[in-house]
Amino acid sequence: MVATKTNERPGTRAVARHIRVSASKARAVLDLIRGESYGRASEILQFSERAVSNVITKCLDSAVANAEHNDEISAEELYISACYADEGPTLKRWRPRARGRATRINKRTCHITIIVSRYSDAELETMRERAESRGRTGASEQAAESRRQRVEKSRAAEAEAAAEAEAADVEDAPDEAAEEAPAEDADVAVEDAPDEAAEEVADETEEEVADEDGSTKSPEEQG
Repeated sequence: MVATKTNERPGTRAVARHIRVSASKARAVLDLIRGESYGRASEILQFSERAVSNVITKCLDSAVANAEHNDEISAEELYISACYADEGPTLKRWRPRARGRATRINKRTCHITIIVSRYSDAELETMRERAESRGRTGASEQAAESRRQRVEKSRAAEAEAAAEAEAADVEDAPDEAAEEAPAEDADVAVEDAPDEAAEEVADETEEEVADEDGSTKSPEEQG
């Protein structure tokens, strides 16, 4: 029998690359969730005190989302068939020491891979019977529902942010129109000014003509 390589195992996978933590620290957490159902693994990661658990949780949710979207497998039917951490590039840093010396600091990174697979029909039936006997929903169903709620909340937040951005653009548009409007009114006022000046000149001319006509008349005619 030919053994299957870890990176060739069947299932749906997700990879988190260049994580700023050593592979040995990530493997300590991955060993806890290997072979567990999606719900049980989520509970273990939620109550883990290691910082890398947050990154592994996101990678696990990504693998489950890939299985639901690409392979059309429900999250309640998935378990972690394989998970491992590979060494990534090491960042070299230096620490000053006594007498002008320096020692090197190695900043380790790793690549985390999680592969999820579907339970067999017999295993799924056994799990459903066990959940019914306990009188409560399974951990996988609760974890799947929690993940769906987080996704809906994030999408709602994105939609709200987009709506606020559109509203801000609409509010800025009238202000720009108001800034352009006074310039047009000024042009109209400049155009109206010569007409008013012409009317004043015409009125003064009529008054002068009337005064001249009145001065040419004799005193008797004026009386």
